[in-house]
Parts: sequence; C-alpha cells; structure tokens
Amino acid sequence: MATHPLWSDDYWLLLLQLYLKKPEGMKALYSRALVDLSLELHIPPKNLYEQQFKLRHRDTPIIELIWDTYAGNPRKLNKDAKKLRSMEGFGQPKKFYDGVQVKETFERDFSPMADYPDLKPIMLVMILDLYFRLTPITMAEETPEVQDLAKLMKIKPQLVVEVMDVFQFCDPYLNRDDLMISSLLLPCQEIWDRYGNDNPEKLSSFAAQLKEYFR
Repeated sequence: MATHPLWSDDYWLLLLQLYLKKPEGMKALYSRALVDLSLELHIPPKNLYEQQFKLRHRDTPIIELIWDTYAGNPRKLNKDAKKLRSMEGFGQPKKFYDGVQVKETFERDFSPMADYPDLKPIMLVMILDLYFRLTPITMAEETPEVQDLAKLMKIKPQLVVEVMDVFQFCDPYLNRDDLMISSLLLPCQEIWDRYGNDNPEKLSSFAAQLKEYFR
C-alpha cells in the first residue's frame, strides 16, 4: 500500500474521527463520508480506504499514540480536528502539488457537472452500467431498473433516459449517424472511453461500489 504524496500524519486525526463515527469501524470505499474527507484532503478514496487498515491494526507508534490520546476522548478529538482544519494551507492543494506529479481525476468525478448540476460523472458511470443491462427499447422512464437507479441517485427517471440516449451515440455497435446536440455528449463520451470498451464485469463491480455513495 503506497502512501499518497499529499498524505500527512496530521490526517490520522481526521481518519480516526471518521473511523469512530457510528457505525464504528471501516467505512466503505465509496461511502459518502469517506469520499467527502477524500475531497477535503485532495487524496483519492482508495488511498484513504487503505489507510484505514493501518489505523485499525495500529501498526506504527504514531497511530498507537493517536488511539491512546483520542479514542476515549471524542471531545478532544473533535476539538483538535477542528483546529487542524482551520490551519493555514489546509485544503489548499496547490501548495502541495508543487513539484508533485499526481493524477487527480476523482475530484472532478464527484463534482456536479456545469450544465447538469444534478449529475456527477460517477452517476454517468452507474447509468452506463445499467445501459449495458438493457436494450434500447427498454431504456424508458417506465422501466423498473431505470426508476430504481433514478431513485437511488435522487434524480428523475427522465434524466437517466436522457443520458442513455446520449450513450447510444457513443456506442460504436449502434452506429448512429443522426445528429446529436447536447452538452452531455462530451462527458458521456469521456465516460464511455474510460469504461465502455473495458471488461463489463469491472464496470459492474465499480458501479456496485459507487452505490454506497448514495446510501
């Protein structure tokens, strides 16, 4: 497990605070709380998820000290975590990125899209997964799977269908030659290029993990 270049030992405080939140213990890779901390620290969820294992096993002296100091004193933990967040430079990655080569697509993936603020790129991933499970004729608002996904993501079924319509233009097997004018076309094409031509089981597994974010 490689430590992310932006990781600081101060962040064990914030990770312990997350770990102790009810239900206490390891938080799912794409749980809302872990993703929110990930965005706050500009460190991908996968790295924070892996750090939880180190925290749970208390495998370094500093982690043991963090547990001894804070685990039984939530008031002190919350106070010091709040102080850490108020420090100058916290949450401002530009200072940290100087001279560091890191690929950070995850922040954009969890950010609302400019022309469709109800959508985030990760939602397009989930819709693409459903797209491969349906036929064009069943990509309709009244289809139960469409309604269930829309309910999970708290959007209207109509929007799910709209995205699926755009994915049909990205799908080389359909060979659509009519004109598509939509600001969804570029982000949908990007998601298709990243996941649509890969192993569908990998996409399905990723989409299943992303459901945790909406629960």
